[in-house]
Order: sequence, then C-alpha cells, then structure tokens
Amino acid sequence: MTGPGVAGEAKHCDLCEAARITPWFHEDAICWIAECEICAVPMVVWRDHGVSPPEESLSHMHTQLAAVVAEHFTFEHYVDDNMRNIPDHYHAHARPKGGFFGHNLRRRDA
Repeated sequence: MTGPGVAGEAKHCDLCEAARITPWFHEDAICWIAECEICAVPMVVWRDHGVSPPEESLSHMHTQLAAVVAEHFTFEHYVDDNMRNIPDHYHAHARPKGGFFGHNLRRRDA
C-alpha cells in the first residue's frame, strides 16, 4: 500500500497510510499532526517515508507540533523522536514534561 508522498513504496506503512483514526490537528505538504493512538499525545508525521528528514523539514515539523500543543493543550512539552513502534518512518511525539502518556491531559476550550 502506498501513502501520501510515497510513490512506489511497496511495503505497507501505517504512517504512510495516514488513516484518520484519531483527531487530527494539522496537515500540510510536509507533515500531519494527530493524536497518537497509543499514548494520546500530539504526534507529527513526515509525509515522506524515511527516517532522516532534511533540516528544513525537521524544523518545520517541530514548529508545527509546538503550535498544536500551544493551541490545543495546557501542558509544556518536549519532543520525543525515538521511533519505538514504527522505526522506519520519521515521527515525533509532543510529550508532557515530566511524563510520557497523554491520557486525561487537559485541552484548551475550542
């Protein structure tokens, strides 16, 4: 199966598929940001399949992730880009400082 920006990618990749199974906060030509299905924190995903985004794309993704946290949540965050479950597609989580999971974290009123 292929996904956005993954022309010819033969191997199935859940992040390339970009299924909308949790709330999405942002999307553009470089990345998308949604709530992580496992840990319930915002997660930015590079639209290209690979683990080494160019510095410009990396900076863009981290800036967008910080903007989503500031707009929708009430916690300070750190960027965790240890790709534990899907190690071959760049993604990073906005984890609450002093924590790991986001279950029951307060969101700002919409």
